[in-house]
Amino acid sequence: MRTKGAMLGLVAFAAVMVGGAAQELNPVASQKAPSALTPVPNKPPTLASLPAVPSSVMYVIRFDHWSEEDERGFGEFITSLGESKCRTVDDCLHGPGNPFRASDVEGIYFKADCADFPYFLRAYYAWKRGLPFSYESEVEPRGASRDIRYTREGNSVVERHDVLSLSTSGYALLETIRDVISSATYRIHPDLDAPLPPDHYSPAIDAKSIRPGTVIYDPNGHLATVFRVDPDGRIAYIDAHPDNTVTHGFYDVRFVRSRPGMGAGFKNWRSVALVGATRRADGILIGGHMELPANKNIPNYSEEQFFGTGQRPADMNWSAGMFVLNDERLDYYDYVRAKLAGGKLQFDPVKEVHDMVASNCDDLHYRALAVDIAIAAGINRHPQPDRLPPNIYGTEGDWETYSTPSRDARLKTAFKELRDQTERFVKMYQAGDKKLIYQGSDLVGDLIRTYDAGAAACSVGYTRSDSSPITLSYEEARKRLFAMSFDPYQCAEHRWGAHDPGELITCNDGAEKRAWYEAEKYLRNQIDRTYEAQMDFGLDGLKEPGPGKGVATPPDIDVRAYLLSVRGAVAGASPTPVSAP
Repeated sequence: MRTKGAMLGLVAFAAVMVGGAAQELNPVASQKAPSALTPVPNKPPTLASLPAVPSSVMYVIRFDHWSEEDERGFGEFITSLGESKCRTVDDCLHGPGNPFRASDVEGIYFKADCADFPYFLRAYYAWKRGLPFSYESEVEPRGASRDIRYTREGNSVVERHDVLSLSTSGYALLETIRDVISSATYRIHPDLDAPLPPDHYSPAIDAKSIRPGTVIYDPNGHLATVFRVDPDGRIAYIDAHPDNTVTHGFYDVRFVRSRPGMGAGFKNWRSVALVGATRRADGILIGGHMELPANKNIPNYSEEQFFGTGQRPADMNWSAGMFVLNDERLDYYDYVRAKLAGGKLQFDPVKEVHDMVASNCDDLHYRALAVDIAIAAGINRHPQPDRLPPNIYGTEGDWETYSTPSRDARLKTAFKELRDQTERFVKMYQAGDKKLIYQGSDLVGDLIRTYDAGAAACSVGYTRSDSSPITLSYEEARKRLFAMSFDPYQCAEHRWGAHDPGELITCNDGAEKRAWYEAEKYLRNQIDRTYEAQMDFGLDGLKEPGPGKGVATPPDIDVRAYLLSVRGAVAGASPTPVSAP
């Protein structure tokens, strides 16, 4: 199942000290040979080199099932990590947001990508709390597939693994998860729960079901975990990336809907139970096997996110499903937000624009960190490959770790969503829509002032190839957004869309790399991630837009220009274009 390249990570080892005596471990299925920790600055020690290995690293089970209190505790753990604003997986687990950090062996380095991260956090919490844990160890496509991560009809579970007491260490389990789990693990039809159930189920769309710990699956190959649901129904999430960075965002159209077989959307963990175990005198449960509840036995199981609130349409007509709340038909994303807000859909436009600008600013900083990691690794000094990967959005090796086409597409979508939502709020105001919470008399003026204040408070910097610093304002970054290269083989200046000769002069890229930068412009214009497209073009194949090559023009993301065009609009009035001051 695994499509990633070679995986380094947390150490697995053959024997540890338990109760003062060395015990041989039964390796987890698919576990690799003992490995060193992922290299990081100062070369942290492997467990084998540490003076003593505490028995606490062993995975032991003390409770035979997950209670409601355990699920709440897991949610609180996720919330604490999300609110800590940690920037890497290692920071999250070693930082103040992790209440279990003091129990970890000194020198351990934690690493996970977007697909691993939800499993990583669930397994870590289960280990620290002595709870049962089991996971899908293999899935296979339902029908023909070129890449199991992007199967059209989804996948099915063909093998599971139960993590039993003393069968492994917690650290070895986390290593195994990194080697076994991929986004293909989540790509399962919500109906499928036999003969082997998946780890997740499709929850009802309500405030009790969508909660901290809920996983969000984007079928374009990205995963996130909910860490907070605000009173107004907005969903805050954390996610990880192949370079080990962690980002924060709000749920929106970046998480696309798709045919049910692809399993997109919200996923809750099935609460696993250990059956048939024997309790030792020290309280540890030995042996037994894991059981997961079927869909019919899960009270808040629901397929409404796929098929709507009415009569279920056929799978092939899934998009015809409607979402109706309080006798009003809503857009899916509005429906989710209204349900999580207790059934009432309301928008405070000034707050929304303020928060979206701040979120975009955070995303620019997250991108800066990703580019810095690629530059520090020296990928830009490598020769430019003569062809793109088969698909730039779903690949492996250095391209997966250091390129940013998917991250950049999501960032561009967020900027477009801000532009689109701003226009929506203005039109709602003009129509006197009661869903809008605004007490002022000049919405457009207030939105301009809010946008300008947020933009003025944001800047992002990068280091040119000669080590000189460059600082970009929010508006400058927005203007450059579709010029920013996702290609890790190109210089920092091109990664940040430099166009002024004075700024570009320090770029060391030769004629070939500069030609590649120019040829990739149509791909940079594209915000849709086309995972099914064949994209392994050479330089000459990218000279024109087309399938797998990008689009001719980027979408409009200029919020301020739009607001200036309708300046002076009032409730109940038609837009009045005016010239910018």
